[in-house]
Amino acid sequence: MHPSTSQATRVPLTPGFNPRHGWYWLYIGLVTGLLFVAFYSWHYDDPFITYRYADNLAHGLGFVYNEGERVLSTTTPLFAILLAILSHFWGDLPHLANLIGAFSLAVGGVFFWQLAGSWAVPAVGWAGLFLYPTSPLLLTTLGSEMPLFLAFCLGSFALYARRSFVLAAAFAGLATLTRPDGLLVVFLLVADYLIKERGRPPWKAALLFLGLTLPWVVFAWSYFGSPLPATLAAKQHQGSMLISPPFATRLPVILSSYASHWYYWLAALLAVAGVGAMVVRYRRWALFILWPVAHFAVYTALGVSGYYWYYAPLVPGFIACLGLGIALTEAPLKHAGGQTESWLTWTRRCFVLLPVLLIAVLAAGQLSSLWHLRRQPDSRYLIYRAIGEWLQGHTPPAARVGTLEAGIIGYNTSRSMVDFAGLIQPQVAAQLKPSSTYADAALFAVQAYRPQYLVLLDGMFPELEGDYVSQSCQVSRHFKGKDYGFSGDLTIYTCEAQ
Repeated sequence: MHPSTSQATRVPLTPGFNPRHGWYWLYIGLVTGLLFVAFYSWHYDDPFITYRYADNLAHGLGFVYNEGERVLSTTTPLFAILLAILSHFWGDLPHLANLIGAFSLAVGGVFFWQLAGSWAVPAVGWAGLFLYPTSPLLLTTLGSEMPLFLAFCLGSFALYARRSFVLAAAFAGLATLTRPDGLLVVFLLVADYLIKERGRPPWKAALLFLGLTLPWVVFAWSYFGSPLPATLAAKQHQGSMLISPPFATRLPVILSSYASHWYYWLAALLAVAGVGAMVVRYRRWALFILWPVAHFAVYTALGVSGYYWYYAPLVPGFIACLGLGIALTEAPLKHAGGQTESWLTWTRRCFVLLPVLLIAVLAAGQLSSLWHLRRQPDSRYLIYRAIGEWLQGHTPPAARVGTLEAGIIGYNTSRSMVDFAGLIQPQVAAQLKPSSTYADAALFAVQAYRPQYLVLLDGMFPELEGDYVSQSCQVSRHFKGKDYGFSGDLTIYTCEAQ
């Protein structure tokens, strides 16, 4: 019998989710608690834009970043809405987002286990339980919508594999509302369904998906003028800049940070072996592996800049391949005939323990990486928060503030923000061209929006400082980086209206 046929008829070795299975809740609770405590202080700038949307929404100011400006500068409407709702129970949005992320990573591990049970490769399930929520790349995205998005995507695959098509559509809809990238999962699952079901449309699932997503599309079109986030065009413009490496070019740089650890080389070798195993033995896993492949292809085609969190959807595919590679270590048991009973027993024991040993070694390696990672938080957080709090307490409510990174600063003040990177004002993003720099965008933003206050990293914009700032602005507050563990100094300028 062909290996793929044999696998298709095999009884799943890992059960589906059942609330009565106490170990699920124990695992989710334990992993969530450990990750949340270990990375309690983990923050980075980009998600704070979404936090400000959520805060404004919770306080009745609308789905906006700057009050009165209807621009969609968050890529994750569902995450913003979820934070807005839960903020009434816990108003500390950065830590609330970290808790949601930790919970989502734990749930993602369970969905990996379920998917492996349906497709009868236990090694992938164990790899998912231990290696998915401890992935350093995924943990660096904690606080953003990415862990929640990936949990919805993994849930879609796990439910689809068990032929729960309506529930799979619900999770796919939630994934799409969390990030538009969820449409890739929808496309893959629908294509696979139509091929295997001989073109019979999944009407109930389709109606549920549309029922979840269309209301947002209609609202966004009427409220913002488009359901697509303005940040997509901004990051495409950024990716076109010579000083900003695009998505495909940045990947080797991301991977190089792991190259100094031998256990990642072992993981890479097992993943390569897993690709071969998928082609020969575990073909149904091709559907799942196509997801990160499609993600890489689409992001490369879009030409967006290579922000590290964009690579997070590649992790589930890598772990699946890794698990398939580990599953190959069980193969010798099926071909051990003709040996003495004692030798066969000893060999069987070794190969039963080998997958466990490999996963344990890789998990220990990742945990050691996490130990070092948690001690290296973003050094900008403390100084940016202090600047935002100073602006809140020392500037008039109607003031407008210009700066390069508006996330943490903007969340800690209610002042209207002008973002030199073009994430908040699309007109600024349009200035970012292959030959331009952020200094060019800063000059345009200052001239076009005339912010009354500027927050500048000393020496970063010499032309702006030497011309406009020297003539029209005066120093209001100087923040020394060494006081906040930051490598540079920042200055707040008060500028005359022109």
